[in-house]
Amino acid sequence: MQKFRIGMVGVGETGTPLLKQLLDAPFVELVGVADLNLDLPGIGLARERGVAVTDNFIEIAEQGERVDIIIDVTGSRKVREDLRRYMQFSGNAHTVIVHERVALLMLSLGAGRRVETRHDELSY
Repeated sequence: MQKFRIGMVGVGETGTPLLKQLLDAPFVELVGVADLNLDLPGIGLARERGVAVTDNFIEIAEQGERVDIIIDVTGSRKVREDLRRYMQFSGNAHTVIVHERVALLMLSLGAGRRVETRHDELSY
């Protein structure tokens, strides 16, 4: 079965519930998870399941076409800008970056209610 190859950036309070769903989806291969705090429960969960972890989100983007989708759940404008800049610089036209608002929509659909975030920097 062909799988969606996903990288996640940010597995804190907002990202971990989505990480759990992705880990349980048989049609998803998590190719990497990044967060500055490598002691978060989401990082531990990823490690338990054999997913590569890093504190440098660019390492996920550097995998090029091996990654279909990068889900950014950091709430950080700088991370969004750096990811977009790297993708433009690298010439990778394959990988799609999913904004946190889209990730919140996906979480909300799964929960059957609107899921909120504490992040206040959701502008593009």
